[in-house]
Amino acid sequence: MNTEIERIDSLRSLLHRHNYNYYVLNDPEISDREFDMLMKELEELESRHPEHFDPNSPTRRVGSDLSGGFTQERHIYPMLSLANTYSIDDVDAWVKRVDEGLSGQEVTIVGEMKFDGSGISLIYEHGRLVRAVTRGDGEKGDVVTDNVRTIRSIPLQLQGEGWPDFFEIRGEIVLPWAAFERLNAEREAAGESLFANPRNAAAGTLKLLNPAEVARRGLDAYLYYLLGDNLPYDNHYDNMMAARSWGFKVSDAMTRLHSIADVDKYINYWDTARKELPVATDGLVFKVNSLRQQLNLGFTAKSPRWAVAYKFAAERALTRLRFVSFDVGRMGIITPVANLEPVLLSGTIVKRASLHNDDIMRTLGIHEGDMLYVEKGGEIIPKITGVDVDARQLGARPVEFVSHCPACGTQLIRVEGEAAWVCPNKEGCIPQIVGRIEHFVGRRMMNIDGIGEETAAQLFAHGLVRNPADLYDLQPHQLETIEGFAAKSAQRVVDGIAASREVPFERVVFALSIPYVGETTAKKVARAAGSIDRLMAMTTPELEAIEDVGPRIARTISAFFADAENQVMVARLRQAGVQMEIAEDHSSAPVSDTLSGKSFVISGVFSHHSRDEYKNMIERHGGKNVGSISKKTDYVLAGENMGPAKLEKAEKLGIPIISEDDFLKMIEE
Repeated sequence: MNTEIERIDSLRSLLHRHNYNYYVLNDPEISDREFDMLMKELEELESRHPEHFDPNSPTRRVGSDLSGGFTQERHIYPMLSLANTYSIDDVDAWVKRVDEGLSGQEVTIVGEMKFDGSGISLIYEHGRLVRAVTRGDGEKGDVVTDNVRTIRSIPLQLQGEGWPDFFEIRGEIVLPWAAFERLNAEREAAGESLFANPRNAAAGTLKLLNPAEVARRGLDAYLYYLLGDNLPYDNHYDNMMAARSWGFKVSDAMTRLHSIADVDKYINYWDTARKELPVATDGLVFKVNSLRQQLNLGFTAKSPRWAVAYKFAAERALTRLRFVSFDVGRMGIITPVANLEPVLLSGTIVKRASLHNDDIMRTLGIHEGDMLYVEKGGEIIPKITGVDVDARQLGARPVEFVSHCPACGTQLIRVEGEAAWVCPNKEGCIPQIVGRIEHFVGRRMMNIDGIGEETAAQLFAHGLVRNPADLYDLQPHQLETIEGFAAKSAQRVVDGIAASREVPFERVVFALSIPYVGETTAKKVARAAGSIDRLMAMTTPELEAIEDVGPRIARTISAFFADAENQVMVARLRQAGVQMEIAEDHSSAPVSDTLSGKSFVISGVFSHHSRDEYKNMIERHGGKNVGSISKKTDYVLAGENMGPAKLEKAEKLGIPIISEDDFLKMIEE
């Protein structure tokens, strides 16, 4: 037994070192297979010796699928924001103020990269990670230690020597471009909304309640500031170099600068060089190097005087328009798309950018072959912001919006009061048919694994699926005739279709592709109706009485179920065993009428329960959830970081603002 315990300790130390070599130094000493074999051996030994559990073991990197949510903890040192500058002149002026504030002392400035992610505070005791806390409101944040342990570039056990017994190190949790694009591709295939940028994706991932999913997404981390009472050096730069030797990932961009000229040169260099980095950045940070000088300069109410951030301008590129194409969505909406000469923008090659609709295209005044300004500004969806009219080719003609559907040739119609042109040929336009099939199988709808955009198109092309009801007639041997399907993958799809019969009625309503009925509206409509029979029989006024269902949505629901083909599809889905009524759910059953007649707005981040759980509690106790504050609102249930606009409006209208604890006492009584 002692021999196995010794082997566990040896393997943990060895795997910590290999993790550091691979994820921080990018210089692995062993192959992936050798690493996996060592990890497997450690997992087996740990399973035999649960008494030797260690939360910082390398095996914990994959994350457990269990989490008790997040508690909040006050920061040892407040995490203040930095003052922002937007020009080299502003940074130069800051350097001069620093010089003046230090009465002519020799000053060294440290320049470093401002990574675009989510701030984190890491606490180490005796060389081991013990706590990780998000920035939160600067005074306190969420404890996300289990999730941070899955990030392989963050050391769980320090290496080398010389670290204090207790210290804090701060940094940025980021999602590299490659991982970000993979994640958004997965979400797009599943019919989920895309993350706008890596920063949002990193922040959202860090707050997931499933550490295993956090581990899968591939977060990274760069550390940039060391705090504590017994730091090894009296200056920022040497402390960070020491941190690097202990196993922390410190950016190579961190550099000592000795003059304004050095600062300006640093800015000019990274304004271009940052585009080659594997992670998103939105600026640079400049800090006074000496810790004594930092103390002398002190703080304003919101930020340190000894540091400043320089923000890069939103990235903009000029590239030539090749042609404008017109995409057809599942609802028949036609979207113009600018197809561009490839251009590098915010770390990715941009070839296409949406022009949104006819009105926007006309406002831009785009002509054939124009040179177009494309911006990303950290956003994943590039946008056309202007035209270089001076570069326009002689005789170039304006780009005209199409009058007929590019897929089926049907004349387009425009709904009065709306910007979109629509193809009305819903049953004969292939992109609409395929789009509805793809939507139906998506993760938040029927969650049928193995069918994406390409497979949906193949199923239609082979004559196997024309509407979602046809999916339930599929047999494995039929799928095996399609390129890319083997016996195993065909059976997986059929099994996924069978499992979808258990999907709740609310998601079935969303999956049907009723115009203007999104996920939230589908849930409210399904719960109000209770069954598909009742929903199909409801009059327009009855539908309008449902919360958040206005006249337009009510009309489209009525029109959808009045259509003969949709009626047949619903009948076939029912026959296939798809859920067509609200299942009895005791978690949503009424508990009391304590909150009867009271309406609540929920805002902020909560520690005891999630927002959805609070919404459920309100409804189960007879209350009503509303999305915006008005005179009719009775209470605002406020968590941390409540939106300032909502706070101001609630105070102006005299609406009581209650905390989580206040609310929980209210329903207990």
